[in-house]
Amino acid sequence: MAGALPPLRCVFCQIARSSTSTPLLHTDEKVVAFEDINPSAFRHYLVIPVEHIATVKDLRRRPEDYSLVTHMLSVGQTLLCRDAPQSKLYRFGFHRPPLNSVNHLHLHCLALPFKPPWRHMKYLSLGPLGGFIDAEKLLEKIKPLEPLRL
Repeated sequence: MAGALPPLRCVFCQIARSSTSTPLLHTDEKVVAFEDINPSAFRHYLVIPVEHIATVKDLRRRPEDYSLVTHMLSVGQTLLCRDAPQSKLYRFGFHRPPLNSVNHLHLHCLALPFKPPWRHMKYLSLGPLGGFIDAEKLLEKIKPLEPLRL
């Protein structure tokens, strides 16, 4: 599952290893979470795996990938419910290549409204061209298939 960038040069790998001054909102053996440095919403957090996985294109219909994304989503939901309970709308999802900014899988956790409002454009799906994919839709795509029963 490792991506193309050597983990030592990946800024998110450095954050995951606490090699930067980035304050962490959550950390466990699988993921870390922190505030986006260029927030697009009232609250904008990123949840990343500790292991270097380049993009959503590296995820497959495997139990371990499904479990990881489910855990990332759970962490993001917990953080936003804690830190932005007054928000009525939340968005959770991933940018797909070529529109991802960092080649390290990262879940955007957004407590709306978008700030400024035009920022919503960055979080639109462009269908087969990429764009943004909601976390729940990604989970549908990578959910492990049931074994065939004969």
